[in-house]
Amino acid sequence: MSNLLTIENLSVDFITGETVTHALQHVSLSVDKGEIVAVVGESGSGKSVTALSILQLLPSPAVYTSGKIIFGEGKNNLLTANQHELTQVRGNKIAMIFQEPMTSLNPVKTCGEQVAEVLRHHKKMNYNAAHAKVLQLFTDVKLPEPAIIFNKYPHEISGGQKQRVMIAMAISCDPELLICDEPTTALDVRVQQNILVLIKELQRQRNMGVVFISHDLGVVHEIADRIIVMYKGAVVEGGYTKNILQHPAHPYTKALLACRPILHTKGEKLPTVDDFLNPLSSPQGVVKEHVILPVPDVTVAVPQRLVSIQNVSVLYPAQKNFFGRVTAYNKAVNNVRFDIYKGETLGLVGESGCGKTTLGRALLGLIPVDGGNIFFEEKDITAYNATELKAWRKQVQIIFQDPYSSLNPRKKIGEAIAEPLLVHNIEKDARKRKERVIELLEKVNLSAAHYNRYPHEFSGGQRQRIVIARALALEPSFLVCDESVAALDVSVQAQVLNLLNELKATFGFTALFISHDLSVVQYISDRIMVMRKGIIEETGEAESLFKHPQTLYTRQLIEAIPGKEL
Repeated sequence: MSNLLTIENLSVDFITGETVTHALQHVSLSVDKGEIVAVVGESGSGKSVTALSILQLLPSPAVYTSGKIIFGEGKNNLLTANQHELTQVRGNKIAMIFQEPMTSLNPVKTCGEQVAEVLRHHKKMNYNAAHAKVLQLFTDVKLPEPAIIFNKYPHEISGGQKQRVMIAMAISCDPELLICDEPTTALDVRVQQNILVLIKELQRQRNMGVVFISHDLGVVHEIADRIIVMYKGAVVEGGYTKNILQHPAHPYTKALLACRPILHTKGEKLPTVDDFLNPLSSPQGVVKEHVILPVPDVTVAVPQRLVSIQNVSVLYPAQKNFFGRVTAYNKAVNNVRFDIYKGETLGLVGESGCGKTTLGRALLGLIPVDGGNIFFEEKDITAYNATELKAWRKQVQIIFQDPYSSLNPRKKIGEAIAEPLLVHNIEKDARKRKERVIELLEKVNLSAAHYNRYPHEFSGGQRQRIVIARALALEPSFLVCDESVAALDVSVQAQVLNLLNELKATFGFTALFISHDLSVVQYISDRIMVMRKGIIEETGEAESLFKHPQTLYTRQLIEAIPGKEL
């Protein structure tokens, strides 16, 4: 294999006023033709800064203080290339797939138009030639009905399909190097598996070099030839995938491997990065001495029912006639029945579009049901009026997937946590209310010093802790966690899961934990329900269902978990 990309001693600083942040510190790595090199690390480790530096896409405060980025047979240094030279490289010789396809695609242009635009710009194709090439590319990335997808807008297709459009765009000019920046984060496990297989297949067919960025060593195990591990802007370890995963040398690499929920039993505290980087941590890399107090066993005696879902359906309009009358519906939730018992955590797992979020929101009265009844403590909430609903909502709360969008960016986090107390007239005295908020902050491992800060001043994991504190402000008896750890780094995910277990032991709430990741659900749940196309496919005790799935769909979800054999 011949060398395609070489990064030598790259250092990058971000300068804001008098503040200097050392984003990268003497980073060196290489990629050969036909090779996939994974760059692994948590948010803030510098992996995306490294990738964006290759195409000089970093914002203006970035300063390259040292290093070279050598690309191609001409051994050109991209850091000294002018704008014209960079334009010839970007999207043509080096292409990039970004983490979030919805924000990377233009919402006012059809998917086909956006890919054709790249071909017309770099390959100077006319409309007909570009149209035919896009259809071929959509076929290559295994999009269903390419001619129909060509004319659809990004919001009209699924997350996995949007990512395939991005891949088609990236490979349209036959690039020598493909940069994949977290291309499977927050995707369903089966969609994620399909995307990984597709990237590997295209890379082999076209002999591309690939830089694959991820925070999950389980994911890169499926695809990478070599792994580079980054921590706080520096490379701490590198080598062939098998060697890194079987014999990790650096404590940080050991931490990333060990904190995955699939390796741990329910009730066992998940290890985090701090456990490994702290000299007092177990030298074996797996922290066993800290075990969370188990929650009450809901299987003994006769379990007491808290929530009962009886034949619930939720419909969305699918077609309308000329007069605007709905002629067809999509059944997001289709005649579903189940119970949730006091003190248990019920896991609800399934792919995007299966109806699990709709079901969770209907259960909380956030969206109306089109059939059936929802009983909470034997009372039918579907018959409640507005006043009764407001009073009932003191007992139920939800933690959303994206903590940033569920926090008001103009409100300090102390005010955000105090807001439910004000709405429900729980604590009218301002001093006592502030004391209550600080107490909640401390329970989620934050401090009083954070009270007057805004959401943008916190990391993703810290924002999720703030949302959890706000959800617990009213001491609810029932909590819905809607993909609440889906987009978090594996170590931050471990911290949040540990926190939820600790808080459940303290507050004794009942929880519905919604996720597309069966390994997370299996770790935190007492029972698991598997949902598909609006119906419940299978229900069972967590460990039993995970080890002995009864349906083909559940087996496929389990088999798609990345790196489960590590």
